[in-house]
Amino acid sequence: MTPSAEPAAGARGTAVRSADAPAVESVETAVYTVPTGVPEADGTLAWDATTLVTVRVTAADVTGLGWSYGSPAAAEAVRAHLAAVVTGRPAWDVPAANDEMSRAVRNAARPGVIAHAVSAVDIALWDLKARLLGLPLVGLLGAARTEVPVYGSGGFTTYDDGRQDRQLRAWTEESGIPRVKIKIGESWGAREERDRDRVSRARRSVGDAVELYVDANGGYTRKQAVRLARHLDAEGVLWFEEPVSSDDPAGLAEVRAAVSADVTAGEYGYTLPYFHHMLAAGAVDCLQADVTRCGGITVWQRVAALAEARGLEISGHCAPHLHAHVAAAVPNLRHLEWFHDHVRIETALFTGALDPAGGSVRPGADGSPGHGMALRSDAERYRER
Repeated sequence: MTPSAEPAAGARGTAVRSADAPAVESVETAVYTVPTGVPEADGTLAWDATTLVTVRVTAADVTGLGWSYGSPAAAEAVRAHLAAVVTGRPAWDVPAANDEMSRAVRNAARPGVIAHAVSAVDIALWDLKARLLGLPLVGLLGAARTEVPVYGSGGFTTYDDGRQDRQLRAWTEESGIPRVKIKIGESWGAREERDRDRVSRARRSVGDAVELYVDANGGYTRKQAVRLARHLDAEGVLWFEEPVSSDDPAGLAEVRAAVSADVTAGEYGYTLPYFHHMLAAGAVDCLQADVTRCGGITVWQRVAALAEARGLEISGHCAPHLHAHVAAAVPNLRHLEWFHDHVRIETALFTGALDPAGGSVRPGADGSPGHGMALRSDAERYRER
């Protein structure tokens, strides 16, 4: 059989490409900064605004949309390093484009800001391909489930008791979400007593039937995390996220061996080998990955496969509307983080938001092509460039 078109210059392998495959014609990016409703903080960071970097890729008069949360510098990375790599490539060949992007930024520091840029472009390319084919993204990827379980996530350390209680009850009583998470490890673990009190208050707010999770964002030392876990056990906490830094896989493994709650981490993984090393260290009971950081949908699926090979589940970190379709396409999914800050932004700035009523979302259920999201015109008031 003779290929109908030659592979793009520099591409690996000898993939056969259709002669009529639409080519990517343009790559555009923008930056939006959205203030928080109130100041927010976790154990190791505080913020009063969230920055959204969007990427639009166009082929055959169809546009795909991707985004990431992080530094505005990601937009410049798209313009300086990635747009030329992607432009002119067949829109069908997203994994090949992902590979070429990673190779192109070898000397520009692939982990970190550039990983956000690669991720946003990759997501936009997958959205474009699905829209060109007239398919929901989950239909293109292949569904492993029709519903994606979610957990309510927020409970910031800046919240007073009343605000924390109202948020937890809104998830559990109004939306029927049976899993919730709060932040602990306040001030790099310096306020253990308040952490304990807030966990106990959270349990009283949601009752005994709801799964309660906590996230220390790496704020504790190893022994401190183990000591605090005794209180977590008493309150029936099932999920202990980043009890110590995710840069300390040996420490995560040590805490994991000593506590009852599932130890989880992975949100700061920017490359596939990072996840391999974390799994090899026995650091987690459930692996987290962020599609807006790890390399996009292409790499997120590979991370899920690494976890599955180890007999572990994967959980999607934040950016729920970008995770929903790919989360529905893997067999070893535990759940998806319905993160307050990102839900607020994705509901206000985009059309096509999903409904978590009953504790799950149903990506693609309405038949909309791609991930089904589109920026509203009034998002422009938050645009920086």
